[in-house]
Amino acid sequence: QTTAAIGVALKEAAMPEFKSYAHQIVRNAKALAEELLARGFSLVSGGTDNHLILIDLTNKKVTGKKAASALDKAGIVCNSNTVPYDPRKPFSPSGIRLGTPAVTSRGMGEGEMRKIGKWMDDAIAHAGDAAALERIAGEVREMCQGFPCPGISPN
Repeated sequence: QTTAAIGVALKEAAMPEFKSYAHQIVRNAKALAEELLARGFSLVSGGTDNHLILIDLTNKKVTGKKAASALDKAGIVCNSNTVPYDPRKPFSPSGIRLGTPAVTSRGMGEGEMRKIGKWMDDAIAHAGDAAALERIAGEVREMCQGFPCPGISPN
């Protein structure tokens, strides 16, 4: 099954649509990175040239675990992650990492990335406020309803 999966992936990657999709993933990551930078986040490497963003939360005075938990409650998926020269232990790192392939697969673009950046800032600023996180989660759910997951029926 591994060989078959590689074959399917290579066939898909050879399609012209895949090239457009891959470029949109990077445009989305850059738009999200720009929004986060504008909101005072410290991005490792100063931004991104690919699908991933690594954020050092030291200046936000929150751990990666606490931020990831708050974002999860707000409907935004990421993971806690160590950052270069992280003074914290790996089980409680200073950063978070996120990527844009999943939201791009749903059809989201740069405008949605700016909304996601705003919600991330809001959720991390209100990490201990359950009501604020639920409000953000409602806004995230509402936006996501317009971008269903490919191949998954919403009913």
